Amino acid sequence: MARTGLTDSHCHLDHFSDEELPDLLSRARAAGVSGLVTIGTRLSRAAEQKRLAGLDSDNVRVWCTVGTHPDHVDETPVPTARDIIAQTHEACVIGIGESGLDYFHGKPEIRPRQQESFRAHIDAARQTGLPLVIHTRDADQDMMSILRHEHEERGAFPFLVHCFSSGPELARAAVELGGYISFSGIATFGRAESVRAVATEVPAERLLVETDAPFLAPVPKRGKRNEPGYVAHTAHAVAELRGMEDDAFAALTTANFHRLFSKAA
Repeated sequence: MARTGLTDSHCHLDHFSDEELPDLLSRARAAGVSGLVTIGTRLSRAAEQKRLAGLDSDNVRVWCTVGTHPDHVDETPVPTARDIIAQTHEACVIGIGESGLDYFHGKPEIRPRQQESFRAHIDAARQTGLPLVIHTRDADQDMMSILRHEHEERGAFPFLVHCFSSGPELARAAVELGGYISFSGIATFGRAESVRAVATEVPAERLLVETDAPFLAPVPKRGKRNEPGYVAHTAHAVAELRGMEDDAFAALTTANFHRLFSKAA
């Protein structure tokens, strides 16, 4: 089945009120968005992500992921792979996460807990075949070490490094391990030359786009609250970097999305 339109591979609908969501989705559709994923940041709130995925319609498809963000690992016991897998059985749950490492916010004493949680999410992704949405900030070396160790010692698993803002070494390592890379509005920021350079190097078949809404609104919306429809601005910027027409870029990244998130019917 041919799919058209952009896919916002990462947003947080739970940061918007129920009253705002109908208009937000209408604006997304008007901007050319045909699907989006609302991302879990606390496994304890998985039911909320599934409820939001109930906004799914013929006009805009809505899916979700479940998991615990590294910034929240100290709020509840670290989940086991079994805990995570138990929340993935509904059709609307197409991925796991977001999980990973955040050394910008996470103080040194919390990092072992982040790593434990990250490995549990990796295990859940490996067992289910659902892609793991990875958050990584200021942790490139440990991120590469864990990804390589898990891949070599326990086996491959599907994953996406979201909102890419790291160096080319991490991007290359992720691609070598079979991962995908997603670019957010950061790619449009004036001082993000290094991110734009990586955006030109990622193999076409491993490239996705996102908003991370309500955060990181792209130019020309920078400073406003981000929303899924604004993914069109990021897509245009990255397409231009790669010498592609907008429609071809939308078709490419949406095909990549469905290859990775194969449960997204």
